[in-house]
Amino acid sequence: MEVTIQIDGRSLKVEQGTNVLEAALTNGIYIPHLCHHPDLPELGSCRLCIVEVDGKEGVTPSCKLAAEDGMVIRTKSETIDHLRKLSMELILAAHPEDCSTCPKYGRCELQTLIQYMGVSSVRMHTRVKGFAQNDKNPLIIHDMNRCVLCGRCVRACNDLRGVGVLQYNKEGLETCVGTLHNKLLKDADCRFCGACAEVCPTGTIRDMMNFTPAEKRDTLIPCQAACPAHANVPRYVRLVKEGKFAEATAVIHEKLPFPECLGRVCVHSCEADCRRGSVNEPVSIRNIKRYAAEHTDNSLWKSNQKHLPPTGKKVCVVGGGPAGMTAAMYLAKQGHDVTLKEAYPKLGGQLQYGIPSYRLPREVVDKECGYVIDNGVKIETNCRVDHPVELLEQFDAVLMAVGTHGGVRLPMKGSGLKNVFVNSEFLKNCSMGLDTGMGKRVIVLGGGNVAFDCARSAVRLGAEEVHLACLEKREIMTADDEEIEQATEEGIHVHPGQTFESINGEDAVTSVTFCDIESFTFDENRRAIIKKVEGSEHTIECDTVIFATGQRTDLAEDSGLERGRGNCIATKPGTLNTSVEGIFACGDAIYGTKSVVQAIASGREAAEVIDRYLGGDGDISEVLAPVETPSQYIGKVPGFGYLERAEEAFVSAEARKDSFSPISGGICDSQICGEAGRCLQCDLRFGITEHRLWSDYTADAEIQ
Repeated sequence: MEVTIQIDGRSLKVEQGTNVLEAALTNGIYIPHLCHHPDLPELGSCRLCIVEVDGKEGVTPSCKLAAEDGMVIRTKSETIDHLRKLSMELILAAHPEDCSTCPKYGRCELQTLIQYMGVSSVRMHTRVKGFAQNDKNPLIIHDMNRCVLCGRCVRACNDLRGVGVLQYNKEGLETCVGTLHNKLLKDADCRFCGACAEVCPTGTIRDMMNFTPAEKRDTLIPCQAACPAHANVPRYVRLVKEGKFAEATAVIHEKLPFPECLGRVCVHSCEADCRRGSVNEPVSIRNIKRYAAEHTDNSLWKSNQKHLPPTGKKVCVVGGGPAGMTAAMYLAKQGHDVTLKEAYPKLGGQLQYGIPSYRLPREVVDKECGYVIDNGVKIETNCRVDHPVELLEQFDAVLMAVGTHGGVRLPMKGSGLKNVFVNSEFLKNCSMGLDTGMGKRVIVLGGGNVAFDCARSAVRLGAEEVHLACLEKREIMTADDEEIEQATEEGIHVHPGQTFESINGEDAVTSVTFCDIESFTFDENRRAIIKKVEGSEHTIECDTVIFATGQRTDLAEDSGLERGRGNCIATKPGTLNTSVEGIFACGDAIYGTKSVVQAIASGREAAEVIDRYLGGDGDISEVLAPVETPSQYIGKVPGFGYLERAEEAFVSAEARKDSFSPISGGICDSQICGEAGRCLQCDLRFGITEHRLWSDYTADAEIQ
């Protein structure tokens, strides 16, 4: 029921029982306050929000004053001003005088409140608490010398989150906030949600990492920031924890159209930045994505897809890899007539012809490539395009997403001998079931994931001895640690820190000569500077060499498009526009070989750019899952900080090395909810009301 109250002569209609402080603030009337936070139970301890009410003697904290019909309230008077300043002086007497040493300097609620009230602690006997700053916890710093006992952190931990880690402790004559028996947060079952740091007005409890307001979201939700497509990782992980796999998959599809493929081969940079990794181990985000996508019928997200009316515009996408398929699908959803031309027999690009099937089963690739067709994209396979400029006669826009299907053969002695192959051709022949020409003793030159794909494929094709050598030392090899370890288990001999001196033989390769590297760096022009170990030259016999030292765009010399470094398609700075008006490019074709998820992100960008070029608004966003506000209450989980990461289930080396059958079973049913439950739910912090400064209020924006 609404009641009418009057504050400083202004008549307001508010809900009966609303506390007067929040009623005033909501209506643009500023009343100084410190312990109050709109999301927390009221404490009334700071005594800064006091007001006078007609018919009531003395002053009353407005945060504890319930609105009643006809109430007349004053927020300013000599008495109020005197008592507020006295309260603030008492607060400041136990607060460090030099604010400039605080990381929150300039962004501190207490500091702005001091400025508003024009108060200092000079009239009071100041004291130093002498608490040591506690930086032994992950993610969060406790600096109790700055604490003003507003109690926000305790209420956030207990009442908002339901974790119950923080409490008031007595240390000598001082009261401070901490854990029971001053345990480390991890030992006290902290959930590391950051609510305490979010509501702290002074920097007493704060994030270990400093950031500006503009950097806050990317810093505090680094998994989402690290994902090239900015998938809402915390949201879909939380939905998996709740057993809502259809909704989780729908959230993933809002940014990533091929989650089952990514659930197996994504480089998962989100995990490298996961804040849980600072507590013990990062959340297994890639496997959670995979599990969700494998355990839904896809009906939810499919039924909510965007399909705009036809625009009459025609687009040709050249290249059916992750970038091209992504762009084609989103452009079709925008209402454009899209044709996709693919040089190989099937869609998928490197998903189909580059990544071995033991890592990525072809039925999964075919299934997710079908999503492109389902959205009305016309597919033309076995259709290589060498002269894209000619397509402008039939189409309003052309997108070149041709990837990097050309292997790089280093210009070294013996590189042209028989049985010397390049990675892209070797892996394509493997994928298509064609003869690779490989012998029994194989040497792979290169240290990235593609090099290990070649080496591990060679093992499965029957090679009796496989070696892999690269310039980089073991600790800086670019391949995933998992790839290196599994290759070693499969009997592959890995030789890091090696130069490639020569490939030897008369007509066909018979051996490769190497030298050990003492140091390997790059100069300012990215030229390699290699110092060899004197007298370390050695030779390994072989009958097959596979170059896996890079890939480049396989673009015709007379394509009509300007090329850049590594035969990439040149685009104008900051755009996806090529040298020809109406022709765009994206994915590996413009920046070199990176990752599937990076290609998807680039394809999304291309769809936005081309849609705007064709007269659209460039908004390809979709809402595929029901929008819900997650609960801020997360509760206590005993031993939360010590919960171990669920291990991905791999087939044993002996059982897997003779077959291209899938080697990973992902995370099992019994572990998936527990693994998702390890997430810190960093995004919940952004559901907490941000603090408001006195300058944010229009009705009272001048210093008293």
